[in-house]
Amino acid sequence: MGDAIRTMHAKDVIAAKLASCYITIDGNRYLLMQAKSLEAKIEKDKQEVPILGRTGKGHKTVSWNGTGSMTIYANTSLFTKLLKTYKDTGQDFYFDIQITNEDTTSAAGRQTIILKDCNLDSGIIAAFDADGDWLEQDVDFTFEDFEMPEEFNQLDGMR
Repeated sequence: MGDAIRTMHAKDVIAAKLASCYITIDGNRYLLMQAKSLEAKIEKDKQEVPILGRTGKGHKTVSWNGTGSMTIYANTSLFTKLLKTYKDTGQDFYFDIQITNEDTTSAAGRQTIILKDCNLDSGIIAAFDADGDWLEQDVDFTFEDFEMPEEFNQLDGMR
């Protein structure tokens, strides 16, 4: 008999709810406990490369763009104040967002990503919903860099 097929243990998935999110604006660090969800991604810009001797083209990445979106409960004026400052002074603002995912039951451990130089695309300054349960706000942003000070452990069986 050959080796048994290795599979991941169910306990090693990361629970989506077990995360923390901090935002740093002008040197002030805030726990963004209002955050309900967040997704940040890198979009690569690729150029086609014609290659002699091939019928298909190759592809080479030449740049990237960082974008993100999050949904927060609308019980903070933090982003509205930043938008008002921009409206009043024309001074734009940048901030960092730190996201840590950690489920202590998983052997994967924890991962921390810091999104650098985030900038809002837009923002809701007032809202209500007579049919709704609670106020939420979608926040779209760009970022210019990211760091990964902590990465998940490699699970047994991956190698």
